[in-house]
Amino acid sequence: MNHKENSPLKAVTSPQAQVAEKPAKGKLRENVEALVIAILLALFIRAFLIQPFKIPSGSMIPTILVGDQIFVSKFSYGIRMPFTNSVLLSTGRPKRGQIVVFRYPVDRSKDFIKRVIGLPGDVVELRDRRLFINGKQIPDEHARYSLDIEIARRQKGLVDFGPVIIPADKYLMMGDNRDNSSDSREWGFVDFADIRGKALVIYWSWDHWKPRWSRIANILR
Repeated sequence: MNHKENSPLKAVTSPQAQVAEKPAKGKLRENVEALVIAILLALFIRAFLIQPFKIPSGSMIPTILVGDQIFVSKFSYGIRMPFTNSVLLSTGRPKRGQIVVFRYPVDRSKDFIKRVIGLPGDVVELRDRRLFINGKQIPDEHARYSLDIEIARRQKGLVDFGPVIIPADKYLMMGDNRDNSSDSREWGFVDFADIRGKALVIYWSWDHWKPRWSRIANILR
């Protein structure tokens, strides 16, 4: 008498199919991991190290033009905690003549870029477009003027300003395009806590959708 063995049916997968399935799943996982790492790295760099900014106004002409895109060092004046802005590690303070990005004191949701003119404790004065710090005239080679001095004199603050004493932890900022710059002469000092970083380099520049190749990689001073 013949006995048939009853056994459950099993799906049979060829060795070739198994080999093909594993690399597909492994490659997908690798791609996802690489993407996540890239995103986290980009967020870390943007939060603590380098952040790009686009220049929308002409207040820093001729040093920085409308359409320039720059990298700003966020660690030049300290490593800060995102959102709270508290300093985790101090790495220095702004120096006179440096170009910095900061939160606009009138509307802190906006970022401005200007040149540091006055440091905490300084007495700053503009007299006939000459710059005096602590009673001494100092070179002001970055300043550019577009208006006739008599026309500018009728507009408060464009020719003469101060003297003013800068409080502790405050900085006085001016645009290089002195006759066309909304700066500390108009809205006051900038808190150290509101300074985002030091402008480093122009990494790209547009002129009405036309690249300005000669400006790319220019170091900002």
